[in-house]
Amino acid sequence: MINDFKQEKDSLQLQTIAPKEFLSFKEAAVYLKISESNLYKKTSKRVLKFFKPNNGKLYFKRCDLDAWVLKGECKSIDVLEKEVTNFLKEGKRHGKKIV
Repeated sequence: MINDFKQEKDSLQLQTIAPKEFLSFKEAAVYLKISESNLYKKTSKRVLKFFKPNNGKLYFKRCDLDAWVLKGECKSIDVLEKEVTNFLKEGKRHGKKIV
């Protein structure tokens, strides 16, 4: 019951966040589905790009958050095999010796 309520609340928050270009610190945590503590760690380590106008609150561009999420892509076996095949073909074409 409590879990259902939390999911409903998160869903409503995401609907209000989705159209925004810039997100507040709390909105960014909800958008990424991570705790505020985790987001703070990521900003203090400069893992995420953020804006701090006039040394005030932190803001994030939604597209920067999307780009950060996409950096963690895990490629499928098929994609990796194609990349290896293409790499080997390129090496042969340019006369490079592939070990």
